[in-house]
Amino acid sequence: MKISREDVLRVADLAHLELSAAEIEKLRSQLDSILEYVGKLNELDTSKVEPLAQVLAPEKSGSANTTLREDVVVPCNVAADVLKQAPDAVAPYFRVPKVIERG
Repeated sequence: MKISREDVLRVADLAHLELSAAEIEKLRSQLDSILEYVGKLNELDTSKVEPLAQVLAPEKSGSANTTLREDVVVPCNVAADVLKQAPDAVAPYFRVPKVIERG
């Protein structure tokens, strides 16, 4: 599948990206390579492969699932340090300059 320059410009517009001419060509080439690879994958015969509903190994009866780590709450008390460094802070927030303007 060939990706056109217009396709890249449309994707860039949707993502609010401003790209140089060199970046447009590089992205066009990269997207084209990705879609060609996906096309090759679509040629594989997967008729005998069962659909995957779970990516984790099934638990054996009576044994713990070693695929996952234990879910442990870990406190993250960095807000006060971050707010001390912010120029316009009123806990628990700080103001930042507007960085995106779209017309």
